[in-house]
Amino acid sequence: MKELDSLLSFLAEKKRKMEQEETERNMQILLEFLHSLKKQKVNELNEVQNDIQYVKEDVDAVERHRIELYRARDRYSVKLRLLGDDPMGLKSPTSSFKRISTSHLSSGNERGILSENFQHKKVEGKAQLSFLEPLRKDTSSSGPTSQHLSQASLAVKQKKRVHAQFNDLQEFYLQKRRQSTTHLPSQDKNDKSIIHREVRHGDRFHSTNIVSSIDFDRDDELFATAGVSRCIKVFDFSLVVNEHADVHCPVVEMSTQSKLSCLSWNKYSKNLIASSDYEGIVTIWDATTQQNLMEYEEHEKRA
Repeated sequence: MKELDSLLSFLAEKKRKMEQEETERNMQILLEFLHSLKKQKVNELNEVQNDIQYVKEDVDAVERHRIELYRARDRYSVKLRLLGDDPMGLKSPTSSFKRISTSHLSSGNERGILSENFQHKKVEGKAQLSFLEPLRKDTSSSGPTSQHLSQASLAVKQKKRVHAQFNDLQEFYLQKRRQSTTHLPSQDKNDKSIIHREVRHGDRFHSTNIVSSIDFDRDDELFATAGVSRCIKVFDFSLVVNEHADVHCPVVEMSTQSKLSCLSWNKYSKNLIASSDYEGIVTIWDATTQQNLMEYEEHEKRA
């Protein structure tokens, strides 16, 4: 019996020892896990704190830049109001009338004729003022209002686009800021370019098909190309990107007299495109009617 009790006691002790070793091993594994988790979370916390600091710095930079823009806009508005006080020199006829002296009239008939002419011009001047007044009101109210509505609509679309791609933009922004200690305005927009689609203008090796300029409309739905081929071509961006085709046809084509050097699509009026050519002429185009609206010939060389 004593031997049996001794054997049972030995087995029980060995069991307790094995359980203790297993517990110590599990505690060691758990401790290593917790240390690793703590280290990871501390690193994440530091990264988040750094990200918050980056965002704060860029928010301050953007706010300062926005304040500068507001001040510049206010100065520009003041200049416009000062210029708007005397549009088209409407005060000059009255001042010139005041300089007329009747002391130089040699006869009563001449005085009568000049007096009649003066009254006629005075009425005519009032008619001019009354005719231009609605235009001034329209310029000061309807024009800015429609422009503000257009800007507000554009801002809403841009905000929707940002929210739709928020995760990608956030990842890209934080990646760039973590790699650089400079502020947001000095960062590049792209690390690399990947060819997604090609729009061919005939024979790519022919010099007359060289494209010198490309620009998107305000909604990024259309883009226009121009170059030495003397033609502005407008393409539907979604069709070019989503359709697999060897040749993409433009939705609008506008022929020009000279080779084109640059394009600029109006960011407020979707149908207006400005082009400059090798002759130094800047032309405003209406993409809807495919007609040129006006030309500026101030440049003597390529613009």
